[in-house]
Amino acid sequence: MLLFQKIRQQKVLSFGLVLATLAVGIVIGTLVNPKVHAARSQAAAPDATPLVIPDPVQLGNEFTKLAKKLEPSVVYITADYTPKVAVENPHRRRTPGQEDDETSPGTGGNGSSGGDDGLDLFKRFFKNGPFGQDVPQHSLRQQQSGTGFIVDRNGYIITNNHVVSRVDRIKVKLNGDPNDYRARVIGTDPETDLAVLKIDSKSSLVPVTIGNSDSVQVGDWAVAIGSPFGLEASVTAGIVSALSRDIGGLQLQRFIQTDAAINPGNSGGPLLNIRGEVIGVNTMIATQSGGYQGIGFALPMNMVARVYNDIIKTGRVTRGSIGISWNKTNRPELMKALGTNLGVMVDSVHKGGPAAKAGIKDDDIIVAMNGKPVKDGDDLVARVADTPVGTPVNLTVDRGGHRMDFNVTIEDRAEVFKDDPRFASQQIPESEEQNKPDSPTQAKFGMKIKPLTDTDRESMDLKDNRGVEVVSVDQGSFAEDIGIVEKDVIVAINRTPITSVDDIRKIQSSLKAGDAVAFHIMRSNQIGARGGHSQWNSLWLPGTLPTE
Repeated sequence: MLLFQKIRQQKVLSFGLVLATLAVGIVIGTLVNPKVHAARSQAAAPDATPLVIPDPVQLGNEFTKLAKKLEPSVVYITADYTPKVAVENPHRRRTPGQEDDETSPGTGGNGSSGGDDGLDLFKRFFKNGPFGQDVPQHSLRQQQSGTGFIVDRNGYIITNNHVVSRVDRIKVKLNGDPNDYRARVIGTDPETDLAVLKIDSKSSLVPVTIGNSDSVQVGDWAVAIGSPFGLEASVTAGIVSALSRDIGGLQLQRFIQTDAAINPGNSGGPLLNIRGEVIGVNTMIATQSGGYQGIGFALPMNMVARVYNDIIKTGRVTRGSIGISWNKTNRPELMKALGTNLGVMVDSVHKGGPAAKAGIKDDDIIVAMNGKPVKDGDDLVARVADTPVGTPVNLTVDRGGHRMDFNVTIEDRAEVFKDDPRFASQQIPESEEQNKPDSPTQAKFGMKIKPLTDTDRESMDLKDNRGVEVVSVDQGSFAEDIGIVEKDVIVAINRTPITSVDDIRKIQSSLKAGDAVAFHIMRSNQIGARGGHSQWNSLWLPGTLPTE
């Protein structure tokens, strides 16, 4: 019995040892197997360690806060037009010898628009526009784009004039909003290249915070937000490189220069300080390539605010004038030779103007205004233009070495130079009322239609007894926007059957701006039609009636 017990115990021990060995083997295999599997799955680089993505942690800074704050206020603007004639860039440099008058819109006193220096370094930032390039005379519609920013909760937007000038229609897109809003122009100022638009949005609008551009210093942070090349809400940063930069463009423009990256499409967008306040409107760049090369220019916000306030009051900008012309090419040596270090020599006095009435003559040198020295012609222009119409000012004149004082009353420049074609657009129309933003506008589809006879339907192989035929579609119209084309047959509008032209008129008269409209049309597809029969496709073309 003892022998059998010993044998049984040895078997149990052996079996237990075998089990323990197997358990240890399984554990070791489990630990080693992932490494073997990993090595097999990383056949290309078995000794490489996989990268591990950490948990997301937002690294906020002042630029991040600024971008989030301004995103809802910056808008993307598109405008289309049909090129008809070649247009010359007003920012091309003037040739030596051209005159400037104290009311010049950037052209020479003789009405010449100046020559091209062969390079034209200064480019405005819009794409495929009618300004700043020679365009072929063809009827294909083209589109340009730019940027703007909301300054009033009621939908008022500031942008550059060249973004919206000479176009047929303007659309505004808000950040994060899939809708396009038709914009109307409240007023423009070509001399500063500014424009004010208005949209009617159903959503709440967030205006920007306006800053004081006089507080800007060279070296300050500068942030640009815009839509370069159509890439909406792009944010770039740099510094203020220079102030009051005169680049030989329009006479009243003195720019903030920045190296913040701005490109075609940024035009009309805001230039911001580090607090997120708008200090300027991005207007142009200096480039040899057509894109960013580190030199951008923004109109100072203080100038922009003055223009905006005038436009929302009267629809135009009123500037003062004393009615003289002066030569911009006069060198400082001329003043020294005539016994004065500062001032501007009067080249000519406009007949019947304020200066002529006060007794100022040709070759007089205006050295001071209201006791403050006049540095040069640009200084005099800026101060006179900003003086309210009807304000009397005292001009100190050097005439033949003798100082004389003249009391001159500032007048509206558009009236002083009313016979000058350069200022025709600045005069108030006699028979037209000025802009009325809140005046109602009748909803129009913008197309010509005709009824269909039974003979017409038979020749067209149209089985539907409803419908009127579209004869033509106006360019820039609502009908064109939603895709209606010539020879379409309109069979219903908003599910109301159309059997006559009167049906269209009744529906049109019942609609107002902002209403949604859906056209049910039949469109012939003769390509691939068999046996000479037309193939008609049923389509729905919806849209929202614009405000203008």
